[in-house]
Amino acid sequence: MTTAEKKLAQKLLPHARRALKCAHSPYSRVKVGAALLTQTGRIFSGCNVENASYGGTICAERVAIATAVAHGDVSGRRRIRALLITTNQKSIWPPCGICRQFISEFASPEMLVFAANSRGQISVTTLKELLPHAFDNRYFKLGRARRTGF
Repeated sequence: MTTAEKKLAQKLLPHARRALKCAHSPYSRVKVGAALLTQTGRIFSGCNVENASYGGTICAERVAIATAVAHGDVSGRRRIRALLITTNQKSIWPPCGICRQFISEFASPEMLVFAANSRGQISVTTLKELLPHAFDNRYFKLGRARRTGF
């Protein structure tokens, strides 16, 4: 991890940790907090919210992104610059598959994704490394799906 990446991760980590404390996870007991930095320089955070009907559960990353969208800081043109997730677990957990796809709607493939564990260890990767073949707007033309391959 470069010095600039470490600095960025340390900027986002306190926000993600604060959100983690608010997580509602009575079923898995896995608490997740996320913080993202937008192109406008604002930071938004979110936590996981579990539901007895597991399909109703929403991940921390999607809560943070939806909050940024609701505040007008993230849209089709305004992008996420970086995202950090942290958990109450000893191992580092990457974003799940649904979150990877959701993130790709609002970020460039080069966006940095940080993941931290309860011990403060942090890893970094890019969205492209996490989701090399994202399903995105390239597959749509005039309202009809058109697949052109990878």
